[in-house]
Amino acid sequence: MALLEKHLEIKESGIPGAGNGLFTTIYIAKGTRITEYKGRIATWKEVQNDDSNFYIFFVTQKHVIDASKHKKVLARYINDAKGLTRVKGRNNNTQFVKDKYRVFVEATRDIKEGSELCIGYGKEYWDIVRQNIKADVKKTSLKNA
Repeated sequence: MALLEKHLEIKESGIPGAGNGLFTTIYIAKGTRITEYKGRIATWKEVQNDDSNFYIFFVTQKHVIDASKHKKVLARYINDAKGLTRVKGRNNNTQFVKDKYRVFVEATRDIKEGSELCIGYGKEYWDIVRQNIKADVKKTSLKNA
């Protein structure tokens, strides 16, 4: 299966505070598999307490994809348009698709050339991020008291 890695580029995201994002240099039709989410294969037990790792994709208890140290994995640069910072008119245009133990990014609508790819991370992901932010704020407040 040919994916579109050679037609993707990493540059600053259009979502404030999101860092880098992933953009397409070509038109992508709805339903196209774009790229694969790859990384070190681990178990959930090995990674579940790593609150600083934002690149974990849970497939099963015994199969988790950890892309934290794999900076060439393009899928890790796709941001969530419905995350902490939202931009009016910007919506997610891709989705994760599991194929046995592999995970792909697929277009959920036609995507224009030059567009940023965006994908939903899921409610549970953002609940954990918000929980970590609150914990960091609390730690900082206690330090400064």
